[in-house]
Amino acid sequence: MTELTADVHEEVQARLERRDLAGLRSLLAELEPPDAAELLDELDKPDRVVVFRLLPRQLSSEVFALLDTESGHGLIAELTDDEARAVLEGLAPDDRTSLLEELPGRLVQQLLNLLPPEELAEARSLLGYPPESVGRLMTPDYVAVKQEWPVARALAHIRERGPESETIDEIYVTDARWRLLDAIPLSALVLGDPEEPVDTVMDWSFVSVPADEDRERAVELIARHDRYALPVVDSDGVLLGIVTIDDLLDVAEAEATEDFYLGAAIEPLDTRYRGASVSALYRRRIVWLLVLIGVALMSSGVIALFEDTLEETIALAFFIPLLIGAGGNTGAQSATLVVRSLATGDLRLRQWARALGKELAVGLALGLTMGVAAGLLGIVRGGVEVGIVVGLAMVGIVLVANLVGGALPFFLTRVGLDPAVASSPLIATIMDAAGLLIYFTIATLVLGVTGAV
Repeated sequence: MTELTADVHEEVQARLERRDLAGLRSLLAELEPPDAAELLDELDKPDRVVVFRLLPRQLSSEVFALLDTESGHGLIAELTDDEARAVLEGLAPDDRTSLLEELPGRLVQQLLNLLPPEELAEARSLLGYPPESVGRLMTPDYVAVKQEWPVARALAHIRERGPESETIDEIYVTDARWRLLDAIPLSALVLGDPEEPVDTVMDWSFVSVPADEDRERAVELIARHDRYALPVVDSDGVLLGIVTIDDLLDVAEAEATEDFYLGAAIEPLDTRYRGASVSALYRRRIVWLLVLIGVALMSSGVIALFEDTLEETIALAFFIPLLIGAGGNTGAQSATLVVRSLATGDLRLRQWARALGKELAVGLALGLTMGVAAGLLGIVRGGVEVGIVVGLAMVGIVLVANLVGGALPFFLTRVGLDPAVASSPLIATIMDAAGLLIYFTIATLVLGVTGAV
């Protein structure tokens, strides 16, 4: 909590205890929406409802849109029908859709019934798109003009409709069938000849995103082309709405958080950690831990398979942590680089061969460097033959780990899974077994010891 909001929080709590509601209302009216939202998130549920009801009407919807998911859901369920209707009508269409798509079905129907017919039709239309699509995120509040209009008429239209639009930085030009023809900056119209048609200032070049496209694609496009908003179109190029950078930043944050959790082999939380119960945290972690135990069993199986080799040259045991640790670390590095490149669009699925070729070269260079160092240590600790085994094993393990770490994200993407599942714990556990197999196979060949096989 910021220092400003912490001070306000103490004052709000004091006035709640004194039941000084008039003074509290005056205090809340002076807050900026982000500070008011942060304050509400920190309050207990009963106090949150009281404080929200004291917010000025023109501020309440804006503050509600900034609340975290848990606070917003709990609050909307406690409001009266009239209060909930005021909040819903005050929300931007995209914020309203984000709220409704996460609520239980019965509550969604109750809230939809509170909306006037025009906004009800709009809400149902947006909810009709796939859950993770741009269509769920877009808003129909934009300004569009016709290419044949004089510039003066277009500017008059912008003045009339601009206050209701999410942005007027870009103006969208459509034909008679509402197909998108161009997206032009407002400055082009302001500087244009008022008597000339709009198409005289058009360059017929624009970036758009399909309504059924995944939200991550919109994040990629808006970052690549440095835009504040993107027009959203259907399969025929008809302009349906726009998606703005503030909504996409929320998506980018959510995706980054999800990848962060998956990178640690944790199922993403659907609430804040502070509000998560012990049982919820347990459920989010236990599944992957059990999976990793199952994979780790392969490591003990490999050791049992080469029990005779290990008994014959006990010095080999000294280097097991070194080798499997190096494999896990190398694979995790490779996987992290590839996962991030896939997430940002720097790599495409079809470029897997090129990426793996690069990782092969990098893995070989890393393996040779680390192999020399490990081999010298092996000579010091176990003699020349052990040094050769450890050095060769390090080269092989690092090379294989780099390839596994690079290939696994491509494979997961190809089968429709989040490549972030190729997490450090998973890569490390896979390489434990693979590294031991490489190590003991080389030891058996170099030392001439016959293992259990």
